[in-house]
Order: sequence, then structure tokens, then C-alpha cells
Amino acid sequence: MIKVDQFMDIQELKQQGHSLRAIAMLTGHSRNTIRKVLRGEHALKADNSPRHSQLDPFKEYLRTRYEAHRLSAIRLLEEIRPMGYAGSIATLRRYLRTLKREAMRLGKLTVRFETPPGQQAQADWAYCGKFATSDGKLIPVYAFVIVLSFSRMLFVRFTTSMRMRELIECHQEAFGYFGGWTRSILYDNMKQVKLSPFRWNEQFLDFANHYGFVPKTHRAYRPRTKGKVERAVDYVKDNFLTGRIFEGLDDLNLQGRHWLDSTANVRIHGTTQCRPVDLFQQEELTPLASIAPYRFLDPVARSVSWESMVHYQGSRYSVPPEYAGKTVQIAASGGQITVCLGDCVIAEHRQAATAGQSIVEKEHLAELWKITERQVQVPEDKRWQIRFEQAVQQMPLSRFEEVLV
Repeated sequence: MIKVDQFMDIQELKQQGHSLRAIAMLTGHSRNTIRKVLRGEHALKADNSPRHSQLDPFKEYLRTRYEAHRLSAIRLLEEIRPMGYAGSIATLRRYLRTLKREAMRLGKLTVRFETPPGQQAQADWAYCGKFATSDGKLIPVYAFVIVLSFSRMLFVRFTTSMRMRELIECHQEAFGYFGGWTRSILYDNMKQVKLSPFRWNEQFLDFANHYGFVPKTHRAYRPRTKGKVERAVDYVKDNFLTGRIFEGLDDLNLQGRHWLDSTANVRIHGTTQCRPVDLFQQEELTPLASIAPYRFLDPVARSVSWESMVHYQGSRYSVPPEYAGKTVQIAASGGQITVCLGDCVIAEHRQAATAGQSIVEKEHLAELWKITERQVQVPEDKRWQIRFEQAVQQMPLSRFEEVLV
């Protein structure tokens, strides 16, 4: 027999469209029990007379505090003792265990919903281990995995770094493979995307704004909200990587692309019961040709000299004199040098053709001369004084005549 609340949970999960197997996993009951409940053949457990506990007056308070902050039994005992609780900590711990089990059960309940075509993709990094080079150096390998939520069309690219440059290049290759991108992309809370719960990575946000998609991150402590890509990561490791040998990163990516086209995207997907490549025809992606490729600037930190210049790759570039002595970010792309302080571009130059050149903006030089001229006007030295306002006393000639006599 099962309790009323368990009966209600099973009924609700069925209404949400979950299979018998899924309901059994989420509730902990056997599939036979689930069938009997849904057919109305399973009897409900009779409610026994309630047993009174010294903890009863404090249970609502304890539930509120635990759900809000996950406080320990010792901490909660300290709080309810002054409120009149005279029972043992063992009784309190038994009650907290029921709250923990309930929290775990609710945490596993995830409403599956199918996103419409072109609405969302899910992306994630996967660590694939370290591998030795010919000289014995260990190199980490990562897989960037992105899946279109509607069609389950999959893309994977392997790298040796998860830096911002690699992340953006992986996106661009995925966009090229799909022929476009979705209106939003869901990530975990990786630092390349979100620096903190309330602060996005400005560089990645600039990339997303360029292509016009909305980056989203899953709820804290709820990674199940991006389960499509997590299952795709497991599929890549199990079906593609396991048991194979690769001759370097290029061979790994070459075989990976072949696997995508010949296996991953032409299989019958377990959830949709369709081939991703067939459902992909219904995707409504923003076309690749609609926007110019994003130009990534990989900046390096440089200090501005007191001559109002920054050194980069053997040449010097001018910046406004007010930034002298400050640390700026300088990057090169497409023959263009960009100097930034924070999010502000303070100078742009053509890149020097050869090392040893000084590229100077006329306005920067003119402002530097003005500051220099003001500094040349040295104020008078005030370390001593000479007073000329008093008249010099003159000696009468009669006094000299007296001395001569």
C-alpha cells in the first residue's frame, strides 16, 4: 500500500507525460506498482492515529529554516531550545532526514518539455583526459558539445584548451556545421560565459550580441535543466571515444566529424524516435550568411610608458597621454591594433608592417607636447629670499672726513 501523497505524485507525473519507467525512477516504486496505481487497483495505506512528538510545535519553523538555508541539526537545535523544545537531538535528526529525502525527491522531478524548432541549443565542455606527447608532456583534451534541442542534431569539437578564443571558435564551427544558430543557447555556469551569478562575461556577451542569440545558464544546483547536452556528452564518450585510437588532435576531430555524419546524427534518437538529420529539416535557424563573422580580439596586458606609448610585438603605439602609467589591454586582428582600458577603446592604429616601428597618432603627440611645455615652466626657487624693498642706508661724507683726521 502507498500513501496519499505518493499516489498524488504518481498521478501528477503521468499527467505530465512521463513513461512508467521514468515515474518508477523518480518515485522509487516498481513499475508494477505504478501500473496498479494508474489503473486504480492499488489500495492506499490507511492513516494511523497520529503520534504526538515534542517536535510537533516546531516542525513548521524547522521546515522553513531548512528549506531556506539547509541548516544542520546542531544549529537548529540551538534555535528551538530557547523556544521551548525539550526533546533530544536524535528526534530532530530523524525529522531532518525526512526533509532531506523530500528535497532530494523534488530535486529529481524535472518536467520534460520539447522546445520548438530553432528556439534553443544546449552547450557544454567535457574533460576527456590527459595524453602524453612524444616528449612525455601531458596535454589535456576537452570536447565542446552542442546539441539542437528540437532535432537533437549534434556537433562536437575537440580542443586542448577551454579559453575564450577556443570557446568562440567552437561556436563558429558549430554554426558553420548547422548552417546557423538558435535564438538562445543554454550553458552551465562556466566562467567563460558567466563570471558570477549576477555578472556576465562581457567578452562572451559581445560575441552573443553580435550573432543575436540569447545566452542562458541553468538554475543553480539544477544541472538537469540542460540534460539534453549532458546525455549527449555521455553518448560522445561511450559511442565515439571509448575503444578508439587517434593520431593527434587533427585526427581526433576528423574522425569526430565522420562519426557525426555517419552515426550520431543519422541514428534513431531514443527520445524523439526520429533521426536528428530528418528533424533538422524543420529547424528554424538564423542563417549563417545573415551576419559577418565575429572578429575575436585576444588581448594582452601592457603598461603605458611615460612617453604615452605601449609596446606590442616589437613596435610602439601611441595612446592619449592621460593613460600614461596605467595598464591597458592591446590586441591585433586583421591588420588593426586596438588598445582598451576596461570596456573602453582608447586608441586604434594600423598594425606595424615590421618590428621596430613607432605608430603615433597626431592628436596624441600634440597633447603630449602641451603637457610637456607646461612642465618646462619651472616655478621660482623659494628656498631662500632676497628683500629689495628696503632702502640702502647711505653714510654721510662727514663721517669719512672724521676718520681721515
